[in-house]
Amino acid sequence: MKLSQGLIHYYYGNGKGKTTAAMGLAVRAMGNGLQVLVVQFLKNGSSAEIGMLRQMGARVLAVEGLTGFTFQMTPEEKAACAAEQNLNLEAALAAAVEGSCDLLILDEIGSALDTNMVSRERLQFLIEHRANTVEIVMTGHKLDPMLHEYADYVTRMEKQKHPYERGIAARKGIEY
Repeated sequence: MKLSQGLIHYYYGNGKGKTTAAMGLAVRAMGNGLQVLVVQFLKNGSSAEIGMLRQMGARVLAVEGLTGFTFQMTPEEKAACAAEQNLNLEAALAAAVEGSCDLLILDEIGSALDTNMVSRERLQFLIEHRANTVEIVMTGHKLDPMLHEYADYVTRMEKQKHPYERGIAARKGIEY
């Protein structure tokens, strides 16, 4: 099955649910026979939903070996991470332009842009030159004007209350 028209989603904000929503859409798409490519930026691809998506046939790219946040990295680690992320962006670009995936998820691309870890120009090229049947989902913490402009769907996730504020740590199977 191919989509007749691919649209662009942008989920952003400081609330829980951006990646969860994107991965839920991946499951829905795969359940309808669509080919899914998930590219995780600033993440190492080790969360449980990624393993399940791989088992279901999704292709997943992430920064293997990533163990910390960008603000914790040395300049050398940042450069190596940025290089790998830009390679993953190029792979996503190729898939989007060729139309070899139906749903392309760019998880945390907004945060990767905000920290200058990926090329804004190459992402813009991907968006503008993707096959018209490719649906794109992008996530990030901050509102990025370029992503907002290109998006057909924009959803802001805003934290009202979170268990972390009461000292409850992230729980396996729920937050990761």
